[in-house]
Amino acid sequence: MSERRRLPVAEMNMTIMTAIVFFLYFAVAFNGGSLIPGPGSDWRGFLAAITPTVGAALVFLGWFGFQVLLERLLPARIVEGTPLPDGSRLSYRINGLLAMVVTLVLVGVGYASGWLPIALILPNFGALLSVATIFSFALSLFLWWWGKARPGGPSKISGNFARDYFYGTALNPRTPPVTGFDWKFFCECRPGLIGWIVIDLGLAAAQFEKYGEVSISMCAVIALQMAYVFNNFRNEAWLLTTIDIQSERFGWMLVFGDLVLVPGTYCLQAFWLVDHFRDPSPLYIGAVLLFGLTGFVIFIDSNLQKARFRRDPDKCVIWGKPAQSMPTARGTRLLLSGYWGMARHVNYFGDWMIALSFGLCAGFGSLVPYFYPFWFAFLLVTRERRDDRWCAKKYGDDWDEYRARVPSRIVPGIY
Repeated sequence: MSERRRLPVAEMNMTIMTAIVFFLYFAVAFNGGSLIPGPGSDWRGFLAAITPTVGAALVFLGWFGFQVLLERLLPARIVEGTPLPDGSRLSYRINGLLAMVVTLVLVGVGYASGWLPIALILPNFGALLSVATIFSFALSLFLWWWGKARPGGPSKISGNFARDYFYGTALNPRTPPVTGFDWKFFCECRPGLIGWIVIDLGLAAAQFEKYGEVSISMCAVIALQMAYVFNNFRNEAWLLTTIDIQSERFGWMLVFGDLVLVPGTYCLQAFWLVDHFRDPSPLYIGAVLLFGLTGFVIFIDSNLQKARFRRDPDKCVIWGKPAQSMPTARGTRLLLSGYWGMARHVNYFGDWMIALSFGLCAGFGSLVPYFYPFWFAFLLVTRERRDDRWCAKKYGDDWDEYRARVPSRIVPGIY
């Protein structure tokens, strides 16, 4: 496909992704949770809500700057990333978990003492969403220019502005290059994931101030989501092995996803729960928590099984038995025991169960809280297909044999 034909694709993707985020906010806040606009849709209120304000800009920039300071100033473990094409390695500061704890402590103390009115997140959500979007477009423009001028790592420039702006020009943009602040690794988690939890807490505070209590469903979804983010930072160094860090250049696609899509849509369950599903059956919530916990067990334990196998294949024991594996022509082995004998990406299944539990906490009054599990399912299937093609090239006939021995892709016995 020529660059001329590729040009509209990047522009279309940016338009669609931006529209999705704002439409979901409209649906949950100004359309009664319905995905279909009707006579009762409050378009005027929606347009007024998404108008950027100076206050929202100061809050967002202060938040972003505060997370930068935590990344720079808090004690950190220095970890080397995977080898770059030239054989060199970049060093990364690992202190995300500490940054999360410090942030949440300060937010809790600030709200309890009255000087941090986080409940104002609810009425100002639209303005914050617009400011974050504008910031993402501006940051992407800076990264496009910076990647061309000072790549600080492998770069790929097509010469097509829209394509380079969307996908990025540099793999590891840093300020200053090589030794400085790593924009991609920072944005991948810090402002968005920690911000997601702070938004959740702000919505819970808004419910408390409006109704005098925080519902059990709100407590459940915040507990599950906080555990999810906590586990992410507990394994922060593992992020260095992901496709985003290793292979994806840092442009609008990842910037918008990290700074707008994640905090702006993953909180939709809590947003819905402010005024809905406030008195669910404790038995139902207990079942949802058990379902989510099962997802955590599958996700964490399956990754631990693979990690133990990679460290010492010969002595690895899984579920009380020596790990079974198959050799490959590359000299490595493919794990066939435990969860990995059930599906080739069974960890994705556990991850998706967690995502679905978030939506289930919000009940069934609207499809909007289920955006994240639906979106995440699409991402996981797409990623699995991409991984499968990559492994087929890497292992050749051995991968065909492995697929025959472990036929399920993600969901054991189903898919």
